[in-house]
Amino acid sequence: MSTLPLAQFARDKSSLKANDVSMNDTKELIQPDRGQDAVSIHLVTQDGYEDWVKSLSTGQRAALTAQKFTGGAGQTGIVPDGDAWFAVGGVANKEKLSSYCLAGLAEQLPEGTYRLENAEAGAAMFGWLTAHYRFTRYREDENAAGPRVLLTKQAAAIEPLLAEAEAEMLVRDLINTPAEDMGPAALEAEFEKLAKAYGGTLKVTKGDALEQGYPMVHAVGRAAARHHAPRMLHLTWQAKGGSDKDLVLAIVGKGVCFDSGGLDIKPAAGMRLMKKDMGGAAHAIALAGLVMRGGLKVQLHLFVPAVENAISGPAFRPGDVLDSRKGHKVEIHNTDAEGRLILGDALTRASEEEPELIIDFATLTGAARIALGPDFPALMTRRDETAADLIAAGKANDDEPWRMPLPEGYFDYLKSDIADFTNAQSNPYAGASVAGLFLDKFVGEGIEWAHFDTFGWRPFPKPGRTKGGAAYGLRASWHALKARYGGE
Repeated sequence: MSTLPLAQFARDKSSLKANDVSMNDTKELIQPDRGQDAVSIHLVTQDGYEDWVKSLSTGQRAALTAQKFTGGAGQTGIVPDGDAWFAVGGVANKEKLSSYCLAGLAEQLPEGTYRLENAEAGAAMFGWLTAHYRFTRYREDENAAGPRVLLTKQAAAIEPLLAEAEAEMLVRDLINTPAEDMGPAALEAEFEKLAKAYGGTLKVTKGDALEQGYPMVHAVGRAAARHHAPRMLHLTWQAKGGSDKDLVLAIVGKGVCFDSGGLDIKPAAGMRLMKKDMGGAAHAIALAGLVMRGGLKVQLHLFVPAVENAISGPAFRPGDVLDSRKGHKVEIHNTDAEGRLILGDALTRASEEEPELIIDFATLTGAARIALGPDFPALMTRRDETAADLIAAGKANDDEPWRMPLPEGYFDYLKSDIADFTNAQSNPYAGASVAGLFLDKFVGEGIEWAHFDTFGWRPFPKPGRTKGGAAYGLRASWHALKARYGGE
C-alpha cells in the first residue's frame, strides 16, 4: 500500500487559498496522475469490508475500530502504516462511483495530494471539487482546511467535470450574495462577463424603457430604488462556425433580486431568504455558460428579467390590471406572485426567436417545496419526451428532477372577472402546477418548453453540498442539452 509521511504530503499553498476556492483555483484540485507523491485512498464497501480488513495488521484494524469505521458509505478512516498513513473511504459501489461519494473524504482529509488505489474517480471528481466550496466574500473561513488535490488517470474527464463544478459554484456564489450586492445591476455585470468571455452580444432594456416592450417587468420593478432599477437582459451567442441552420435554444431565468412580497408584504420569516429569489437567473446564467464553454451547435438566447419587488409609491397594487408583451391582460390578485409576471414577458420575448426549445428556471412556488422537499426540483414540460430526457440525464448525474403535471383544467383557478386571467389563485390547491399553467400561456404555440421550479437553496448541508445557495436541475439540463445538440 502506498503511503507517505505527514511531513511529505502537505502541498504548497501558494496557488490556492486555504480558506476558500475561487473558480480560477478549481483546476488545481484535480490533476493528471504522473506518478507524483501522494497519500493513498482505498475505497471499500460495507459488504466487502470484512474481507478487505483481513489484509491489515492487528494494529491497523484496531485503529479503524477505534474510529468506528465499518465500511459504510460516506465513512472516512485513517490507517497508520509505520511512520506514515493512508486513508480509507466507504462507498456504496466501487464499480460506479456517484458524484458525491468522495466529497466526505475531500472535506475530512487534511491538506495534501491523494490517489485512489483501487478505483477511478470518474463522476466523483465533481463532488471532490464542490467539497472545497466556501462562500467567503464577507468573512474568511478560519476553520477550513487547505486544498486536497486528487490525482487521476482519466485526464480527459477533468475539463468537463471542472466546467460543471464551476457552474455549480457560480450558482452558489450568486445566490449566497445579499441583495444589496446582487441587484439587477450585478446580474447585468454577470451577463457582461459571459459576453466578454465567449464573444456574445448583450442587449439591456432598462428602467422606463421597459414600459413599452416589457410592461409586466416594468410594473414589478418600478418601485425599487434607482440603483436597483429593473431591466431585461438578453445575451445572444453562436458557436464558431455556426450557421443560420443551427437550432435556436432559449434559456430564461427569474431574476427577482429581492422579494419583499410587494404591497402583499411577506412576514419577516418569509422575507429572510429572499435574496435567493434570483436563483432562477443564477441557474440560467450558469447553464448558458456551460453551453458556450461546451461549444454546443445552437443559436443561444439567454433572457433574465432582473427586478427588485420593492415597496414604495409606484408599487403595483392588488387589483391592478397589467398589460403584457403577449397582449394578455393580467389582474393582480397578489403582488407576491410577481415572478411569474416577469417571466411571462421574458418567455414571450424568447418565443419570438422561434426556438426549438425553451428552458426556464425560477424559484417560483412554495407549493413545489411542500410537495417535493428541498432536494428535487419540480419539472413541468409540454411534451413527455422532453421530461423523459431531462429526468434520465438527471438520474445519470445525481441531479434528478421530478415531473409535475400541467392539467389544463386547473387554469380555471386563475379566472378573472375583469381581465383575461389573474396572477394568483384564491384556493390552496396545486399551486406549482397552476403557476406552470400561467407561464404556459406566454410560451409560443408549438414550442417545446421545460420549466424548472427550483428551490435554489440547501437548508441542510451534505458532503460536497454546503448549506445555502444550491443548483437543482442544472446538471440534468446540461447533460440533456449535450445529448440533444452536441458540442466541440
